[in-house]
Amino acid sequence: MLRTLRLRPAWPRAIRGRRAMGTTAQMPGPGHAHGHLPASTSPITSKLHFFNSVMEGGKQIPTYRIIDGAGQPLEGAVLPEIDEALARRIYENMVQLPILDDILYNLQRQGRIVFYYGEEAAIIGSAAALAPDDDAAQYRESGVLLWRGFGYDNIMNQCFGTHLDVCGKGKQMPVHYGSKEHHYHTISSPLATQIPQAAGVGYALKRDPARRGKNCAVVYFGEGAASEGDFHAGMLLASTIPSPTMFIARNNGFAISTPSSEQYYGDGIAARGPGYGVHTIRVDGNDVLAVYSAVKEARRRCIDEGRAVLVETMTYRVGHHSTSDDSFAYRPRKEVEDRKRLDNPIVRFRLFMEARGWWSKEEEAELTKRIKQEVMAAYKKAEALPKPELKEMFTEVYGGEEPWNLREQREELKRLVRKYGEAWEPWKSELKKHKGEGKDLLE
Repeated sequence: MLRTLRLRPAWPRAIRGRRAMGTTAQMPGPGHAHGHLPASTSPITSKLHFFNSVMEGGKQIPTYRIIDGAGQPLEGAVLPEIDEALARRIYENMVQLPILDDILYNLQRQGRIVFYYGEEAAIIGSAAALAPDDDAAQYRESGVLLWRGFGYDNIMNQCFGTHLDVCGKGKQMPVHYGSKEHHYHTISSPLATQIPQAAGVGYALKRDPARRGKNCAVVYFGEGAASEGDFHAGMLLASTIPSPTMFIARNNGFAISTPSSEQYYGDGIAARGPGYGVHTIRVDGNDVLAVYSAVKEARRRCIDEGRAVLVETMTYRVGHHSTSDDSFAYRPRKEVEDRKRLDNPIVRFRLFMEARGWWSKEEEAELTKRIKQEVMAAYKKAEALPKPELKEMFTEVYGGEEPWNLREQREELKRLVRKYGEAWEPWKSELKKHKGEGKDLLE
């Protein structure tokens, strides 16, 4: 019987016997006496060494900051290119958020709307750094919509579910905004669903010749959402099938009542980025100039390289998680008041502007008064408006042909309106809240 002779190449001794199946061993490189793993740039070492940090020496990831709590630039900090007009616009948008939040919180407490929650004003820094047609997704970032010109009337119409609600014609929960015009994707309530969706949007942008190299997808989420599997699915998709997707993690210290110390043991959310081969930065989320500068550079990398970037903003949630939450049940009131006094993003930026002669106390008082008047006017207008026509309940739910189950449900509601609409007082009073009082459905 004939035997097949196999000839082994004369590999150098240093790497002989270290071949992986289906790979080719590499020659030792400069500074790496033992070479690299096959098909890899990982140098081989004879030292037994475990590591638990993405930084050298086990240090924590640094936090990027430009101005301190007194509004003064740090030594060595490079200020972004920002003129007085842009600074004033950023500041005015920051000031309006807590005023809007406070009024809507009170409206919910009074039973005028069913649900509400707000978020830190520093989100305006990222909104200012994005292009108005970059696609954004998340439900807490109403500041992004307001920056893009959404307006108080649209905010109130969505929260009250009036017939002028451009987001979903009263079908969504309050604060679940969406606007095709402003490139703001409507999302659902379940936590973190927007993260893999954003990776898909980024991939779609990359495949679109009209938007490739021009726009990126941006998704906001809290550190609590980063504990969901959807976070990892989105990061994996955007890194392995590269897409211009920016992940902005808003680490505000709490996922409802769970402190961040109980959410992860590692170095925050930023430590996860390098594991996916993603450019990553951690930034002081209460420094609007640092957020603006970091997101502007992150956007450039997204678009120029067509790859994902992770930005972790470190901040503190001074408000309750939502109107369903009482945060003083799990954290002391003094802690919150101290943070509001010592590390207030609005005060920090106001001091920066005042030092340059771009803002004054008189302008502050006038701005606060004007915003309150405009928000209250929008609220009173929306509260007086009727809800959408009853037939709108079944429109724009699905694209294409209407499914059979929706047709069945509409017929069932017609039957009930005919039966109870004029005979039972609860139905009569409820139908009066709708434009057309339900008659449109019976036509």
